[in-house]
Amino acid sequence: MGGCSKDYVNYLDRRFSKKVRDNVHGNIYLDPLSLKFVDTEQFQRLRDLKQLGLTYMVYPGAVHSRFEHSLGVFSLAGETVHRIKAQQGSELGIDNLDIQTVKLAGLLHDVGHGPFSHMFEREFLRQIPHGIKWCHEDMSVRMIDHIVDFHHIDIDAECLKKAKDMVIASTEHVSHKSVNEKHFLYDIVANGRNGIDVDKFDYIVRDSRACGLGCSFQIERLMDSMRVMGDEICYRDKDYLTIFKLFSSRADLHRTVYTHAKVKAIEMMFVDSLIKADDFLQISSKIQDPAEFWKIDDSILKTIEISHDQELKEARELIMRIKRRDLYQFCNEFSVPKDRLEHFKDITPQDIVCSQENGDIKLKEEDVVVCNVKIDLTRGRSNPLEKTLRAMRNSRYMIIASVICCQLFVKIGL
Repeated sequence: MGGCSKDYVNYLDRRFSKKVRDNVHGNIYLDPLSLKFVDTEQFQRLRDLKQLGLTYMVYPGAVHSRFEHSLGVFSLAGETVHRIKAQQGSELGIDNLDIQTVKLAGLLHDVGHGPFSHMFEREFLRQIPHGIKWCHEDMSVRMIDHIVDFHHIDIDAECLKKAKDMVIASTEHVSHKSVNEKHFLYDIVANGRNGIDVDKFDYIVRDSRACGLGCSFQIERLMDSMRVMGDEICYRDKDYLTIFKLFSSRADLHRTVYTHAKVKAIEMMFVDSLIKADDFLQISSKIQDPAEFWKIDDSILKTIEISHDQELKEARELIMRIKRRDLYQFCNEFSVPKDRLEHFKDITPQDIVCSQENGDIKLKEEDVVVCNVKIDLTRGRSNPLEKTLRAMRNSRYMIIASVICCQLFVKIGL
């Protein structure tokens, strides 16, 4: 397709679209079907979910939401599939339904996300009595069905099914795809094969910018070089360093932002507050039903803070401690030696208490919080670059694939 005709097609696409200005990707054009999802109370809820949860209490600029992140992933997903079609569309058989499906998956991949970033599912739900195993990807799939049914959205059944499969493509719950399926399309939004996907492209750049950090990863360079080989998205071997920067930038964000000692202290305090408030507010009882779950957002914190209910007294006191900067005290951090990673077991408050030496102060288990933090490159202890291109495997760049550190906090003043 020549340049003029391609521009004309883009013009036709945008003529019926709504333009949104994004501070990372510039103009984003929402097509009519995507707008039907965006203009629902369930999707608009994402405006009230901060992408980085409580991180803004340490990094004041980190107030961006999952709403703008979802629009960013939508834009990158559409750009990716359009570029692949322009280069290899005829040989791969990419059609308009494929394009619409990938864009929709990018838009809706976080529509079932819990409040306060990943703290909700990884900390709060696991610590309540009879801890619940729950993941936002599964809820996103259920929420998509709920939105379609509740708002009577007319959508092709095949498009809907594939979009939902793309949302959970990086989880163990993804359904089996037929041998004739275009597997590479499922790697664009949530890549379960090597972790290189547009979800990371967006949040790494967006989070870095919001926190005032530099980011050397270049989205455009990878987008220009991607090609489909053997039904998998591949990159040139000379782009090895760019891919390395993708994963190293993510690891740096984990070290400097997501697991910052003050951020973790605030998160652990709020987890304790949520646990104390759960019986009264019935938060955990609403996580299985999309019709109830969409009503849960970051406003929980303010609900607890301004409540006069006696049942929330202890939870409210913890919120006040956070606001007055009377935080759990960070005591120490221990990095697990590389040769012990394989057999390492999480440190518990009981381990800390039992290892106390004789002294004036005796800590009890309820006085101690231990965060076992794992920072890897999305593939555990494996090098994700091993699964990107065979030509890259002999590259001179070496990476540390997994690091575990234990952060110790005490809840009382010493």
